[in-house]
Amino acid sequence: MPKLKTKSGVKKRFKLTATGKLKHGVAGKRHRLISHNSKYIRQNRGTEVLSGADTPRVKLWAPYGLN
Repeated sequence: MPKLKTKSGVKKRFKLTATGKLKHGVAGKRHRLISHNSKYIRQNRGTEVLSGADTPRVKLWAPYGLN
């Protein structure tokens, strides 16, 4: 069997936690931040854990795991 390729976007955007969940950066923090209020910017700081419904699909795109 040939090797399976990992989606290059998944390599860049996700990390696996020790328990097997997926971490990702929060959307909406690149530009046009003046139009957002301080609460929005503050609450979207850092990373979040991907929802359980989306996790199996993203794990299919990384067949050998993520570092």
